[in-house]
Amino acid sequence: MRAAVLEEYQEPLAIHDVDAPNPEAEGVVVEMEACGICRSDWHGWQGDWDWLGIQPPKGQILGHEPAGTVVEVGDDVENITEGDRVTIPFNIGDGTCHQCRTGHGNTCENVMPLGFAEPVQGAFAEQLHVPAADHNVVQLPGSVSAVDMAGLGCRFMTSFHALAHQADINAGDWVAVHGCGGVGLSAVHIADALGANVVAVDLGDEKLDKARELGAVETVNASDADDTPEAVQALAGGGVDVSVDALGIETTCRNSVMSLGTRGQHVQIGLSTQDEQGTVALPTDMMVMNEIEFVGSLGMPPTRYNEIFRMVETGKLDPSAVVSETVSLDDVSDRLASMSDFETMGIPVIDEFA
Repeated sequence: MRAAVLEEYQEPLAIHDVDAPNPEAEGVVVEMEACGICRSDWHGWQGDWDWLGIQPPKGQILGHEPAGTVVEVGDDVENITEGDRVTIPFNIGDGTCHQCRTGHGNTCENVMPLGFAEPVQGAFAEQLHVPAADHNVVQLPGSVSAVDMAGLGCRFMTSFHALAHQADINAGDWVAVHGCGGVGLSAVHIADALGANVVAVDLGDEKLDKARELGAVETVNASDADDTPEAVQALAGGGVDVSVDALGIETTCRNSVMSLGTRGQHVQIGLSTQDEQGTVALPTDMMVMNEIEFVGSLGMPPTRYNEIFRMVETGKLDPSAVVSETVSLDDVSDRLASMSDFETMGIPVIDEFA
C-alpha cells in the first residue's frame, strides 16, 4: 500500500509502498477514505514534543484524523464488523486501564498517540491498523461523508470536549478563541452552537472572516490591536467568561488568560512549540486575585462521540463547514510546509490515497 513516511524532520515525507497491516486479535484494519492534515502532524514533522516523550521516530507514518471503512477484523473483536464506516480518535487507549474503564479513555494510562508512536502507524496511508478496536473505533452515522468527518479524529472533537465537557459555558457567556486554525475555527463553531457569544482572535483577516461565518459575533485582528487582551475585554464588557488558547504559543496563551474577567476560565487546547517546550510564564498573582481557573483539555473520550453526532443530525453542528479543501496523499508535504507560516485555513483533508 502507499504511505507517506517521515524520513527526516522538516523534509518532505517520502511516498513509499509499504506492507499493508494485518489485524491483531483485538484489532481491525481500516481502508482510508479521508484523513485530515493537522497542525499536530506539523509538530511531528518538525520533530517537536520530545519533551513530552511523543516525538515520532523516523520511519513513522504520520496522520491521525482518519475516516474509512473496516476491511479486516481480528478474531476477538466483538462490536465492529467488516463494512462499518468508522473514525478513530488520535489518543489510542488500551480499553482496560482505570481511565478507560471510567469513561476517560482520552487520558488512558497507556495511551499511544496515533501516528506518533511505532506501535500505532498513522493514517497517511491506504490502510490503518487500529488496536483494541472495541474501545477505540467509533462508528459513523450512515448519512455523513468521510471527508466531512475526517476532522473528528482530532481537531473538531478536541474542541468539542474542551468546550462542552471541560469548560463551564452558559447561554450568553462571552467566549474568546485565540488562534483560528482548524481547532480554533472548530471551537468558534462549537461555542456558538452551545449558546455563547464568541470573540475570535487571529492575525489574518481571511481566518477572522471565516470565524464570523461560523458564528463569531466579534473579531480582533491581533496584528492591528495595541493590546489584544484589552481589545477582547472591551468587546465583552469587562472580560470574557471563557477563553481558549487554540494555538499553543506563549503569546496566545498569555493573551487568553489576560482576556478573562473575574473568575473566568482559561482552557488550554494547543500544545507548545520548540520555542516554549511545554513551559509558559503566566501572571499567577493576577490569576489568584481574580480567581482565574486554568483547565487543560486533551482529545475526547470515544464513548462520547454520539453527543457530536446528535448535534450534527439536528443541524446544530456541521463539521464539514471547517473543511477547507481536499487533496491527494502526494500533497501532504506541501500542506505541512505551509503550516510553518500559518498559511492553511480550516482543515485540509486527504481523499485520494492510491
